[in-house]
Amino acid sequence: MNTTKPPHRAIAILSLPPAVPKLITCALGIVTRMTNNPSFASPIPTLAAVQAAIDDLEEAEVIALMRTRGAAAARDAKRAVLVSLLEPLRAYVQTIADANPESGPAIIESAGFTLRKIPVMPPRGFKVERGAVSGTVKLVVPATARRAAYDWQYSVDGGKTWLEIVSTLQSRTEVTGLTPLTTTQFRYRTLTKTGRSDWSQPASIVVL
Repeated sequence: MNTTKPPHRAIAILSLPPAVPKLITCALGIVTRMTNNPSFASPIPTLAAVQAAIDDLEEAEVIALMRTRGAAAARDAKRAVLVSLLEPLRAYVQTIADANPESGPAIIESAGFTLRKIPVMPPRGFKVERGAVSGTVKLVVPATARRAAYDWQYSVDGGKTWLEIVSTLQSRTEVTGLTPLTTTQFRYRTLTKTGRSDWSQPASIVVL
């Protein structure tokens, strides 16, 4: 059983609602979840600065609802200040996540930011297809050499652990007995007279 790098880089997204009340709620959630969070020792900007901007926007929103002349413009200015602080805060969280790729997704979500994952494309020609029977997947890769062996593995926990599949002398195999409705990753490596290759990047499929 082997381990490998996660098949993706976790990306923190600043997904802000347009409505001011919802924006305030969203920003408060970020400050709350980052406060005393051991992953974030020295947030940039400080959480105190972000909280102050939230308070200013909240006050400006109350005045704007009274339809005081010029209040809407003042509120919009306060909104812009808050957004200008949340963007570098997102970048700070991203830096922490990039430094800890194994726990990057959890770090981002613990900060209250939206998580986006960019999958790593599988190697060219690596085909993963569902079989005719439930729980079955067919794997096909380009033939490496006239005489070669192919090692196969699969993972059901996002690449944290890998389970062995019987090696073959052909550049294809069929995997049976998989659990339906689970996202399963597959990878392979080749063995020729020149040696054994590294493991390929994983390819994923939802088993039916």
